[in-house]
Amino acid sequence: MSDLVLLTGISGFVGSHVALQLLKEGYRVRGSVRNLEKSEKVRQTLKAHGADISQLEFVALDLNEDEGWSEAMQGARYLQHVASPFVTTMPDDRMELINPAVKGTSRAIEAALKAKVERIILTSSMAAISYGHGKDHTAPFNEDDWTNINSAEVNAYTESKTLAEKKAWEIMENAGRRNDLSVINPSLIFGPLLDDDAGTSGALILRLLNGSIPATPRFYFPIIDVRDVAFMHLKAMTEQQAGGKRFITASNGLWFKELSDAMKTALPQYSKKLPKFSMPDWGVRLYSLFDKDVRGNLSALGVKHELDNSLGKALMEREFISADEAVIAMANSLLEQGLCD
Repeated sequence: MSDLVLLTGISGFVGSHVALQLLKEGYRVRGSVRNLEKSEKVRQTLKAHGADISQLEFVALDLNEDEGWSEAMQGARYLQHVASPFVTTMPDDRMELINPAVKGTSRAIEAALKAKVERIILTSSMAAISYGHGKDHTAPFNEDDWTNINSAEVNAYTESKTLAEKKAWEIMENAGRRNDLSVINPSLIFGPLLDDDAGTSGALILRLLNGSIPATPRFYFPIIDVRDVAFMHLKAMTEQQAGGKRFITASNGLWFKELSDAMKTALPQYSKKLPKFSMPDWGVRLYSLFDKDVRGNLSALGVKHELDNSLGKALMEREFISADEAVIAMANSLLEQGLCD
C-alpha cells in the first residue's frame, strides 16, 4: 500500500496543485477541508486533471478548532500543512489572521508529532523573510533572513506568516526533531487554476482584465508558478537533504507595469482594458484612501525585494518557470473558466 499524506487546505489554489502532484506520484492523500460539502468539487476537479481519485479521502478540520486533528493524522507518513489565511485586504483586527495561522500551525504540527509522522512540510511565504528591513537593504534575501515584525511597515498578513513559521520551528526544536521539518517560502503565486475559484492572486489578474485598475502603482512582485510550488512540496517531502531547511521558492520578479505589459502582449484583445500608464507614488497614496487593498500594502510601494533562490533551484534540479509564463498561464485559465468577459 502506498504512503499516506495528510494535506491541509486541499481545496485552495496551492493545496489542490499539491494534491494533484502527490496523487500523480502514487501517494494516497487525505485532504482536509473546513466543510465536507466542498469535498465532491475537489474530487471532480482533481479527476478532471488526471488524478487517481480512488487514492483520495477527506476529513473536516478547522485551524481554529482542536477537534479532529489527532484522528486525521492516524496512519499518515507525511504532513503537508498548506492551509493558512491569504488576503490582500488587511482586517481591522490583526488577530483575525494571526490566530488561525499560528494556532492552526501549532495544532497541525503537534498532532503530527504525536502520531510520529516522518516528515512535515509547511507552506510559509517570502513574507516571513524579506519585510520590515527598509529600503536600505539591497543584498538579496536568503533563507537565513527573517522579517522584522517590529517594523511599522509589516502588515497583518506578513506578521501572521512570520509568527506561524517561527512557531513551527520552535515546536520542532523543542521536540528534538528540527530535521524532520521542511519549509517552502514562495513569493506571489500565479499559474493555472484547476477550477473556477480565482482565489486571491487570481483576483488581481481579473482586476487587470476587467479594466478596474486604470494605472499601475510602483509595486514589485517576485513571482512563482504554482506548479513549481507543488513540485517543491514533493521534493521537500522526499529528499533527505531537505530536512531542517527553508526554501525560497521564487522565479524572477516583475514591476506591476511589466506584469501588465506581458499580459497585453499575450492577450492583445484585452489591451484596451489593461492599464496604459504608471501611477505616481503620491497618486497611489491618495488612491489608497479609497482602496483598502492598496492601503494595506503601501509599505511595499517602490520596494524591490531581491531573493536568492539558489537553494530552491538546487532542490528542484532545474530552473523555475518564468514570471511571465506564470502570469499568462493564470490569465488564460481565468478565460478558460469563463471568469472574465
